[in-house]
Amino acid sequence: MSDAVALAHPNFALSKYWGKRAGPGNFPAVPSLSVTLAGFATRTSVRFDESYSGDDVVLDGQEAAGRPRERVVALLDRVRRAAGDERRARVVSTNDLPAASGLASSASGFAALAVAAVRAAGLDWDAARVSDLARRSSASAARSVFGGFVELEAGPLDVTEDVLLAARPIAPGEHLPLCVLVAITSERAKAVGSTEGMRRTMDRSPFAGAWLEQAPKLHAQLREALLSRDFIRVGELTEASTLAMHASAIAAGVIYWNGATLAAIDAVRALRDGGLAAYLTIDAGPHVKVLVRPADADPVESALRAAPGVLRVVRGHAGEGARIIREEGAP
Repeated sequence: MSDAVALAHPNFALSKYWGKRAGPGNFPAVPSLSVTLAGFATRTSVRFDESYSGDDVVLDGQEAAGRPRERVVALLDRVRRAAGDERRARVVSTNDLPAASGLASSASGFAALAVAAVRAAGLDWDAARVSDLARRSSASAARSVFGGFVELEAGPLDVTEDVLLAARPIAPGEHLPLCVLVAITSERAKAVGSTEGMRRTMDRSPFAGAWLEQAPKLHAQLREALLSRDFIRVGELTEASTLAMHASAIAAGVIYWNGATLAAIDAVRALRDGGLAAYLTIDAGPHVKVLVRPADADPVESALRAAPGVLRVVRGHAGEGARIIREEGAP
């Protein structure tokens, strides 16, 4: 028997990843830049044991089946092949954020799974190789392996499954002090998953080509603004990337927003009209994340709480990367 427990945080993209390269390996079609966010977390334990007859996967207290289980087992199989280990595993994963709702639970989930599985299997991998492993299951999970501000490049045009593509940290969290206020607008899982939403967008949206052309430009500008510590420019470009991504998806009939999403957007715009520097980002879901300077967090949080349909607001800040919190033999 060998086991390990890992903790990982979700990350929220400032420049958006939306769209995959054709071919194997789960490579993103555009680059992205994110901030790993403390305030939410996934805790995942992995135990390999020769007495197990099959893999057992428990997600938030429920035995996993279908596609969720298949994705976990696929990552375990990659680890087993690398380790030359045929033992089956028991995986237990818990989130303190709604799963499959646009709060990056797959990012924190697969980052935690990758870190725990690699350690439990006894592999001596560096963070880049763990990040590449996580990316093969969820591209955004590659970024949650690292803390602070993290970049993931687009995959190569001619992809082969054996190409390594890892995320990389580009600045620590304190490089640009900010607070992220997350307006939760639903507790339900989204009707269209991110992978399917990307596929529909690339197949059906008349704006897909414009998105693929514009996204790398926005990313490059945002990266420069971040490194220059230009909060206003980071906020403006983050919002531009968000709206461009969702415009391309909406044109394909992929709509993640609800009424509370629109109410939160209105609240942010009203705050900005009143002189507060607040900028929104929305992933593939209905929740609105607002970037503010720490000194401005209180009034912005109050305004979001008052927005019709917003269920609650969670305050976060730049956090650590995925990490082991317990190993075999530890209490």
